[in-house]
Amino acid sequence: MSLGFMLTSCNDDFMQRNPINDLAEGSFLKNEGDLPLYLNQLYNIYCQGHQTGNAYQYTPPFFITRGSQLMYGDIFTDNAIGFSNTSGDIVSRMQGTWQVPATAVSSLEDANQTGWRWGNLRTINYFLSHYREAEGSVSSPDILNKWAAEAYFFKAWEYYQKIVAFGEVPWLETDLNINSPELQSARMPREELVNKVLECLDYAIENLSPTGTADGRINKNMANFLKARFCLFEGTFRKYHTEVGLQSSANKFLEECVKACEAIVATGKYELYNVPSTEVGNDPYWHLFKLNGLTGGNHKEAILARVYDADKLGHGSSRYFNMNRGNASGRYCKGATKDLIDEYLCIDGKSIAESPLFLGYEGDDWRELDNRDPRLRQTVVKPGEYITIFDRDKGTIDKVANGLKYPEITYNCPTANQTPTGGPCVTGYMFIKHWTNETIDNGSTTNGSQTALIFRYGEVLLMLAEAKAELGTITNTDLDLTVNALRKRAGFDFTKYPNSKLTLQNIPADTRLDNLYQQYAGYVPSPILREIRRERRVEMAMEGLRREDLVRWKAGKFIEKPIRGMKFTAEKQKLYDGTNTSKDKNAPKATLNADVFVDGDKFIIGYSKSPNVANGVVKWYDRYYYNPIPLQELELNKNLAQSPGWQDINRN
Repeated sequence: MSLGFMLTSCNDDFMQRNPINDLAEGSFLKNEGDLPLYLNQLYNIYCQGHQTGNAYQYTPPFFITRGSQLMYGDIFTDNAIGFSNTSGDIVSRMQGTWQVPATAVSSLEDANQTGWRWGNLRTINYFLSHYREAEGSVSSPDILNKWAAEAYFFKAWEYYQKIVAFGEVPWLETDLNINSPELQSARMPREELVNKVLECLDYAIENLSPTGTADGRINKNMANFLKARFCLFEGTFRKYHTEVGLQSSANKFLEECVKACEAIVATGKYELYNVPSTEVGNDPYWHLFKLNGLTGGNHKEAILARVYDADKLGHGSSRYFNMNRGNASGRYCKGATKDLIDEYLCIDGKSIAESPLFLGYEGDDWRELDNRDPRLRQTVVKPGEYITIFDRDKGTIDKVANGLKYPEITYNCPTANQTPTGGPCVTGYMFIKHWTNETIDNGSTTNGSQTALIFRYGEVLLMLAEAKAELGTITNTDLDLTVNALRKRAGFDFTKYPNSKLTLQNIPADTRLDNLYQQYAGYVPSPILREIRRERRVEMAMEGLRREDLVRWKAGKFIEKPIRGMKFTAEKQKLYDGTNTSKDKNAPKATLNADVFVDGDKFIIGYSKSPNVANGVVKWYDRYYYNPIPLQELELNKNLAQSPGWQDINRN
């Protein structure tokens, strides 16, 4: 077997190993030193971070975005939109025209990919079938168990992805050959399959090292994190997807999620990141996502991270996201939805429907971003903050010297032969999360050296709060540890606005959001659970988790909420009429009904000219809760059943 090992873990010593090629099957895994060398390749497969390929690659198993899944996994959810003037299979998934592919093609560029790929699992199972051949080279069985635990961690991760994508899949214990009888395996029932995954995770937790760095080898805390995320998914999926008939066992998984989260908290190793004293500004949330490296090892929020040095290992999202440059990033239109913007609380802790501090959508100053949860303006730009004009001749980013840059608002994304003025924005709400405007960091995204936070402590707190709320056991002490800690880090002032601190006795009303749940999900969560879900959406926006959340909550029809952007008021039309090109007010021309399309209330419509989208409403069918299995696979394996609701083959 010829293996092309990729550079995989995250510190310089480990990450920069040269690839080892042409390892013959049967002659490897004989010595302890072979074991980590073999496992290295799995880091590159599963700890993708911002990817290491080019910016145009798709990310399995859903293939709904190109570039970094952490940055762009929320595109084609109700959080963000992009690719507004393109068509093809990727867009068809959000327009009700997604078809079952004929084959499980192997090209990452092919949008027909469904995630029905088994090569990675074969790599893992080969190791688990052969690692004990190194027994004679170790002083203790615990050493072998440690390396097996890494493999079981990745096996659990592989099956987690497959369960999210397909619900039920065959369980494979060994690396298969062309005539292995397991090739005719049926889907394993969900109860059995999930228990197999938990066995892998529990083995990993028991045998992995309790210590280690976020950019090093897999350790016990990373395994507990993956277990918490998996159990939260499975517990809530079983609770809300009553059609699978497993709701009576949902609490078992929610309880396991709580235990895994509490184990991480109990280590005392992690804390929410805050801006170092050398930084200027009260925006630690924004700083968190622009880091290069892990600040000398003092970055305590990172549980699993991928660090890039640009020279030896860079990532593939750079051309996709660097918004202050007029380069290939401009060919990708993207933008936050009004629906996401509306979910942020006001600074007083009340919803926009209830707070007197909400300023509305009029004027040309993006006033709807004012008086809001501080994370809003650390996620979406308010003109005059974070983004300005990049002076190519001087190589400087300086608002005073170079001027004020307004977002380039256009439905018509430039093509490869055009030169954009800098990152078009479909909705008028331009993301600044994951982006840096500081001269000292200029080029970090272009050169591919921006750190990717794959597992972070902030998500642990959110998982802990949600699982306890689902179980009905959450307390005010829990809320202080989780939701209120995140709000405090973000910049909420609990002294000035005591109602912004969430307690069981002080839960804000939000009839707007409750009505949306009733209309699109068919149920209304309890007020405390609604607020914790809000907190998760806000804190984890543009970190690639929104689709999975909607799936497990059985809230996929949220996708059908009309997709809107900012209000293109008369004042904004004047701002973008093409005459404002001075240093103090630079707004690229955006013509109504040519570059910008609006509804009757003047809000920008998403996907306004895309096929099968009417008035910015994309399609959702319940079969989308699962990926389809390619038809050829069903022909080859007569025991394999198609995913619910999808086209099957005629087996007569």
